[in-house]
Amino acid sequence: MSNPPSEHGAAGDPPGFELPLRLFLAFRVIIDELHAELAREGHADLRPMHGFVFQAIGPDGTTAVELGRRLGVSKQAAGKMVESLERAGYVERAADPSDARRKIVRLTARGVDSLARSARIFDRIRDDWAERLGADRLRALEADLREVTPADLWRLDVPGWFGTT
Repeated sequence: MSNPPSEHGAAGDPPGFELPLRLFLAFRVIIDELHAELAREGHADLRPMHGFVFQAIGPDGTTAVELGRRLGVSKQAAGKMVESLERAGYVERAADPSDARRKIVRLTARGVDSLARSARIFDRIRDDWAERLGADRLRALEADLREVTPADLWRLDVPGWFGTT
């Protein structure tokens, strides 16, 4: 049985709402697999949002105020994330060399290790998808997604975007 034609698509096309749901499910499949493997490798306390936080901190560190701005969350929410990640050993706070009144949040060796492991796991997941879908089809899918999405990969404000305020 095929889908009836809709105002926006031809007969047999899925409804428009399915596309964002499938894209989100694909994201969830990848992120869930990543975090399961990270847990097996000693990083069971990491959550999907932490990847955005680590990218927002960056290699040179940042202040909690700037972290909140980059993530689209309040200074208080950013501070709570930093406290939690500091207790888990992923970040540390240190005096800013250019202004002793400010504290810089930086990744620790444990935080850097989690990012290195994540990069390796993402590569393995991509290889698995290439094997399952075919390398040419996966490259075409990636090219199509590049065509319809902004060029900037590091849109870090996702935590704030999902917020209710």
